[in-house]
Amino acid sequence: MSNELLIRPATTEDRTKIKEIIDSSFPRFFRFFANSSVGSGDGKVLVSENQGIIAGFAKLIEFNIGASKYGCILWIAVRPSFRLRGIALSLTLASLACLKEDGAQAVFASTQRRNMAAQATLSEAGFERVSFLDLFRVFGWRVFEFYGDIWFAPNEIVLRHK
Repeated sequence: MSNELLIRPATTEDRTKIKEIIDSSFPRFFRFFANSSVGSGDGKVLVSENQGIIAGFAKLIEFNIGASKYGCILWIAVRPSFRLRGIALSLTLASLACLKEDGAQAVFASTQRRNMAAQATLSEAGFERVSFLDLFRVFGWRVFEFYGDIWFAPNEIVLRHK
């Protein structure tokens, strides 16, 4: 199989393939939220395509807190047969570029505390873990608005691009 990877905005025709990736990548509890988020009109979805096959996707959101615009990589997943090929990193970097080009002052991501693969990918892309106190220093009491905007769930950690 060729290593030709195309990252592009998702189309409505990609929805079924994205759902397959969600179903094979997330525990049942998170599938509902991932499917709802990807299916909503909010934000953007990027897909990675290899020889016409949707290999992975990333869901991006943008939000404002005060007068500042921020971005978040909300969901990222790769089809099991395409894992360990750098696709998640490529999607992460493309997502970061997209959010920055759209004017995000800072870009965040969150992942399950035990998802070491996601943490390694995000770290390689230049993200570092931030604490509640770090976020409070940035957002003040609006930190709770931030958590709501990124759909923060129990047992997750937040990372910020350096």
